[in-house]
Amino acid sequence: MYSGAPGRIVAVPGAPEVSVVIPTLNRWALLRAALERVLTQEAVDLEVVVVDDGSTDETPRRLAEMAESRLVVHRHERPHGVAQARNAGMRLAGGEWLAFLDDDDLWSPRKLRLQLDAAEKAGATMAYGASLVLDEHYRPMGIDPPPPAEGLLQDLLRHNSIPGGCSNVIAKRRLVQDSGGFDESLRQVADWDLWIRLAEGGPAAKVEEVVVAYLDHPSGMHVKEAHVAPAELAYLQNKHSDLIEAHDAQMGGGAWFYCWVAAGQHRAGHRIAAARTYLRGARRYRSRGALARAGIGLVSGRLVQRDTLDPLRPADGLPPWAQLPQ
Repeated sequence: MYSGAPGRIVAVPGAPEVSVVIPTLNRWALLRAALERVLTQEAVDLEVVVVDDGSTDETPRRLAEMAESRLVVHRHERPHGVAQARNAGMRLAGGEWLAFLDDDDLWSPRKLRLQLDAAEKAGATMAYGASLVLDEHYRPMGIDPPPPAEGLLQDLLRHNSIPGGCSNVIAKRRLVQDSGGFDESLRQVADWDLWIRLAEGGPAAKVEEVVVAYLDHPSGMHVKEAHVAPAELAYLQNKHSDLIEAHDAQMGGGAWFYCWVAAGQHRAGHRIAAARTYLRGARRYRSRGALARAGIGLVSGRLVQRDTLDPLRPADGLPPWAQLPQ
């Protein structure tokens, strides 16, 4: 079904359990793989809302050709940005729960069922799990574990501890709507900002299993737009200043945020900018690790490893659902 203008569909008896919102722009090959994993979710009633944010490739035609009653497509004639696209999809959603998926990530077959069951057991209004990190060749880099549900808000006020970008969390639709959805002035940390507000609004549940495969690749937004991240962190610190003070938190996780930004700059080919960002983190937090990475990246040009606050756990191979057809 196509929608020409955003609106609101109120959940009614017979509405799906989950509405999955997928923003996309000119990445049909990736979107197709993501859709395959969503439409084959096990033991869950769902609808899929794809927001085509102004694609000029084959995406509009391919979506129109899909004979799938659970699919709702909303198109922007020109790009509005990923946060606006997600909000547009949210306004069209009719499910009790909302789930967001980026078009370059993949879900395990029981992702939604595991999270729904965990949320029901815990009486939670949001749920998340572990993430498998893949490089641009779909090779496993490791597993990013989920943070404890207890104390999640405190954790989020330090750093974006929920792995998998925007492709992991499910939350009650009413909670997301009442929180205001995604802050459309943000690009890099819009998910982090929303997770803080959701964690403040209700209890969370975690799933230990890997539920999402997160593609860490050079054309990803966190790489291409790494330069905006420091300013967005400052915005986030100001926006949540009362919460940060109340919980005596240090938003940014010390030098971690600067290392994460610099790694993205380096992968985008901006070695000097990356070195400067590492040095800023090293000076501000007296981090020898950030200082060493600045030197390695600038002198040798070697790709600096992906930075997480906690090391990735080794991945035991690649599950079938995270493999792309040859």
